Amino acid sequence: MKLHYNEQQENIEDADQYIGKHLLVGLTYRDDNGDVIKRVQLHGIITRITKEGIFIERADGKGEFTLPSDLESLEPTIPGAEYRLNTTGEVVRDADYMSNWTIDVPPEEDKE
Repeated sequence: MKLHYNEQQENIEDADQYIGKHLLVGLTYRDDNGDVIKRVQLHGIITRITKEGIFIERADGKGEFTLPSDLESLEPTIPGAEYRLNTTGEVVRDADYMSNWTIDVPPEEDKE
């Protein structure tokens, strides 16, 4: 799989400001033609950030989820806003940040 993100991001000196913040994540999976094959949405609390990734404790109790350590991918949300997860119908209130990713799935992996 190929993630589209700023691969040059290495500066995580300011990472502490994100620890404990509520993060809303959107993942869009595309096949080799660029067609969307799956969307995943989740949310949780950022527990740590290292050069290996942004680690989130998922709110649904399914454990830890990791994103690439690109701090530029963390976009502030609108204070007090509500977001409905299209994949589950859950309403998320007062998320601090959101992060959206596009993942290109190689042909042998897009049979899910």
